[in-house]
Amino acid sequence: MSSGNKFLDDMSQLMTNAMGVAQGAKSEAETAMKSMVDRWLSSHDFVTREEFDAVRAMALKAREENAELAARLAALEAKRKS
Repeated sequence: MSSGNKFLDDMSQLMTNAMGVAQGAKSEAETAMKSMVDRWLSSHDFVTREEFDAVRAMALKAREENAELAARLAALEAKRKS
C-alpha cells in the first residue's frame, strides 16, 4: 500500500514539474515572439496612432484653409472682372 502511494506521489510530482517546465517554455516562447515582432516593427516605417492622428488633423486643417483660400481667390477674380 505504501508503494502505491509513493507511485502516485511520484507521478503527481512529475506532472507538477512538467507543468512548470511547460509554463516556463510558454513564457520563453512569448518573450522570443514579442522580441521578434518588436524588431520587425522597428525595421519598418510604422507610425504610432498619436502621430497618425496628429498628421490627419494637420491635413484636415490644411484642406479647410485651402478651400477658404480658393473661395477668396474666386471672389477676388470675380471682383476684378467686374
